Amino acid sequence: LLGPRQRSADLSCHRREVDGIAAMARMLRAGLFAGVVAAAAGESAGARANPIRRVVSMLQLMQEKVAAEGKKEEELFHRFMCFCKTGAKDLEASISASETRIEQATAELKEAQAELEQLEQDLGGAAASREEAKAALAEAAAIREKEAAAFAKESSEHKTNIAALEKAIAAI
Repeated sequence: LLGPRQRSADLSCHRREVDGIAAMARMLRAGLFAGVVAAAAGESAGARANPIRRVVSMLQLMQEKVAAEGKKEEELFHRFMCFCKTGAKDLEASISASETRIEQATAELKEAQAELEQLEQDLGGAAASREEAKAALAEAAAIREKEAAAFAKESSEHKTNIAALEKAIAAI
């Protein structure tokens, strides 16, 4: 079964084939007409050769030229038909490959979006953890300052007591 694209390509190839044949027929008619006109002109120009022979030889030359042109046109036509047939297949293959690439790109895009959302959630969690850590650090620093002040106060009392005891011991 042929798809709509291939049917359209086949129809356009057939139209071109018919157009090519019609063009060759027109060329043949024009060539014959030109040959007859040339023969008539040649007849009046010189009477040395047999006029019928001259017309026959001119027609033969024209027939050879038209046959050669017809072969060239036929070869070009066959090349074009081959191009039409293979071009449609190549185009369909290209389209299917592009559709596959589109599906792959869409899947990759969805994966990237999911990964982005996960990273944004992780980033939000990390920011919250960071704020909690900063608060814990500030609290620990405040506690250390209080403990350092208490230690300094006790240490100075102990030093004062030790100095007083040393004086008392030295006095005894």
